Amino acid sequence: MTVVKFLRLPENVDLPLPSYATPGAAGMDLRACLPDGDVILDPGCIALVPTGFAVEIPSGTEMQIRPRSGLAVRHGLMIPNSPGTVDEDYRGSVKVALLNAGKEPFTIGHGDRIAQAVIAPILKPQIVEVDTLSETERGSGGFGSTGVKE
Repeated sequence: MTVVKFLRLPENVDLPLPSYATPGAAGMDLRACLPDGDVILDPGCIALVPTGFAVEIPSGTEMQIRPRSGLAVRHGLMIPNSPGTVDEDYRGSVKVALLNAGKEPFTIGHGDRIAQAVIAPILKPQIVEVDTLSETERGSGGFGSTGVKE
């Protein structure tokens, strides 16, 4: 069984461990650790919100920080570097960068579920320089080159 270890930081006296909302959820919910009061995130602004935990993840994995779909759709709350990455050797406070891409200020309160974390495997391939790449039907077409409709 894979184990992810969370260390409660001194400012976090009451938040539950990150957890999965349903048995089939891919991401565990991360909560805002704001014991000194709410953060109001104005439209177009970014805030770095602490979770109150440090983490130790298994070797060969990363913890991806992703937006919560309901917050993104209803309020425009995004992760600007989505997905954010917590590396396996990082042991500091886990924080979530949040961007308000909506039209109204958004209030983040202590204990609010603000993001989700997914533990994912990492491949570390051998890096080589070559003179050519194999040919494909698509080739170098990108940024919409396959169209929108079939």
